[in-house]
Amino acid sequence: MRFDDFIAARLRALLRYATVLCGDRAEADDLVQEVLTRALVRWRRIEGLAEPYAYVRAMVTNEFLSRRRRRRFRLVPLDQHEQAAPAVPEGDPELWARLATLPRQQRAVVVLRFYEDLGDEEIAEVLGCRTSTVRAYASRALATLRVTLTREGMLS
Repeated sequence: MRFDDFIAARLRALLRYATVLCGDRAEADDLVQEVLTRALVRWRRIEGLAEPYAYVRAMVTNEFLSRRRRRRFRLVPLDQHEQAAPAVPEGDPELWARLATLPRQQRAVVVLRFYEDLGDEEIAEVLGCRTSTVRAYASRALATLRVTLTREGMLS
């Protein structure tokens, strides 16, 4: 598969995934653009993999997790931005805001599990950790969300 074909088929999904991870559309755009720039350089190797999308999604996840206090700079927007960029995911906007308060690793596990519908083994592969670590992150994240929502009277 050519890189252009991959972009045409998967850009929307990558942008949606990054938007859910970041909680911010502009940051998600920058994240995906940076990852796709690196993927283009390595495309010959990536296209030979069984699941190029899974590999690039893992690149997005790793970049998200490693972007702590890096110097930020403005990138040129993607040329297909207006057509391809998704809106914030459907559902309760307050819940998405609470998701954004979780630590990055926990947020990544929750998004990969409930938004990307991956199992523990697949999440562990994306994050480069053990499945027990994935389960611990998920447990902590869900407990934090449950406490926050209960405290605010959203759960009974």
